[in-house]
Amino acid sequence: QLQLVESGGGLVQPGGSLRLSCAASGFTLDYYAIGWFRQAPGKEREGVLCISSSGGSTNYADSVKGRFTISRDNAKNTVYLQMNSLKPEDTAVYYCAANPYGSRCSRVVYEFDYWGQGTQVTVSS
Repeated sequence: QLQLVESGGGLVQPGGSLRLSCAASGFTLDYYAIGWFRQAPGKEREGVLCISSSGGSTNYADSVKGRFTISRDNAKNTVYLQMNSLKPEDTAVYYCAANPYGSRCSRVVYEFDYWGQGTQVTVSS
């Protein structure tokens, strides 16, 4: 059974940091590009950032450049999202997803075949 599980979400004050994890089971992430997406209430799901299978290519949304960082540890079959300088507008459910075309690092929802269940991130004072 192929599964992605996100963890690390929670409540944080503006300016704070969180690190989300995306762990895979039932398959190896080595050959997949991994994306992080988020969806706020009443809004469409948007691609935040992506990392290619090799880790050599990344793709960031302008809204998170300089604040968020994606990394992967293939030995642990896990991808991480480090979020710094968080803002209230970052509040959303965050999802990780896997794209079997590992070299293709996009933030397009339909290109990703496997999805986690999501983890809530709330930025509020």
